[in-house]
Amino acid sequence: MAQHRNFIGGRFVEPSASVGIDVRNPADGAVFTSVPAASDADVIGAVKAARDAQKAWRVLPAIQRGDALRRLADAVERHAPAIGAALARESGKSLADATAEAIYGVELMRYHAEWARRVEGEVIESDTPNETLMLKREPIGVVACLIPFNFPIYTLVRKIAPALITGNAVVVRPSNTTPTSAFAFAQAVLEADLPAGLINIMTMSHEVARTMCTEPSVGMITLTGSVSAGQMVLDYCKVNIAKPSLELGGKTPVIVEPDADLDLVARSIISAKTAHCGQVCTSAERLYVHASVHDALVEKLRTGFAARRFGNRSGDPDLMGPLANAVARDRIHAMVERAREEGAAVEAGGMVPDGPGYFYPPTLLSGCRQDMEIVREEVFGPVLAVIPYETFDEALALASDHQFGLASVLFSENYRKVMQAANEIEAGELYINRFPADPYQGYHAGWKKSGLGGDDGKHGMLEFTQTRLVILKH
Repeated sequence: MAQHRNFIGGRFVEPSASVGIDVRNPADGAVFTSVPAASDADVIGAVKAARDAQKAWRVLPAIQRGDALRRLADAVERHAPAIGAALARESGKSLADATAEAIYGVELMRYHAEWARRVEGEVIESDTPNETLMLKREPIGVVACLIPFNFPIYTLVRKIAPALITGNAVVVRPSNTTPTSAFAFAQAVLEADLPAGLINIMTMSHEVARTMCTEPSVGMITLTGSVSAGQMVLDYCKVNIAKPSLELGGKTPVIVEPDADLDLVARSIISAKTAHCGQVCTSAERLYVHASVHDALVEKLRTGFAARRFGNRSGDPDLMGPLANAVARDRIHAMVERAREEGAAVEAGGMVPDGPGYFYPPTLLSGCRQDMEIVREEVFGPVLAVIPYETFDEALALASDHQFGLASVLFSENYRKVMQAANEIEAGELYINRFPADPYQGYHAGWKKSGLGGDDGKHGMLEFTQTRLVILKH
């Protein structure tokens, strides 16, 4: 097994304890390595290293921070094959997809480096004569970054790049499901010659993560994860009154109007629903289809879902890969079985395949109702629930009648209905005639239980700042 070490204070450190965390390849279920479990002392030391590094980092001209971020992007680009190989093995992605994720992270870093000359404050008119009000943007300090398993490199960069460009230092906890790619990323950090302690990457238990997040120097915690994880982070934030930034659950509704191109819709849904085995925060989970085209679209989807092959992508990258672990597969299959008991018809899939690995076939459920668990709760797997509707107003109401509000999709050529949806849909994003892809110059922010704050673009970058109002008498 490869030896992995936590990255603290600008160097890889020997484990302070013999305990480790096993990492499995989800395509065969076998343990292929172990990563160190950081101790309380390790993470306290990492936070101190981050705090010390941030004091000098914050006073650098922003353009110098941008130059450093570009150096890191160049180093990650050189290390992309190694990062991709680690990510493919721990996640079940194909090597091409995993390497592409690393390269996308490179582009995201270069994008954020461009903000070096664009972090702006405001000059505000005062009511008092001979006085000027200046609103300045300042870094928060030390940011704790909690990374999910589904896109562990992209999401890591999505958090650390805006944190660094705005003058913060970071302590990073990768998912224990997909940690080895983060250590491969740390090799690039080391090569980029950033200030020691600016970026710290450690694997740890939930208990030690609490210690890290509640250290007095941590001023912000950013998480991509489940609602329950977000609620836990809010508890952490209460200790220091730290700023939360949370992307949580999603249950993307897709509305299909009668004028939609059904062949395009079917191809798009099958592609989006089976990408990374449905383990995507914005993956389609609720399909609302106008009654006049419902049967035709269900037939196209039934054929496409049944034909979509799955298996180990290391041998055939065109296959749909596995779920993250056995717990996820058991949970998803139990939800499908309960939907069946509640009256849903399983048009395709809906069974646990024999053999090794955590595979689950693309599963299409028709005859679903808005009150079913399969519609009300996030699945986070290759399962799609279909519901017919009669009017566009009804479809909008059903799409918005939910605890989550991350992304939404509408297939229609009617500009009046498009604008109605743009004005009424209760979600942070609306995609028209395409599926979500989170453009990094946009703003990825959820409504309701889908989160607080957001990522990407100017507004995502400013999440990592706080303000100081200067009242200047002259």
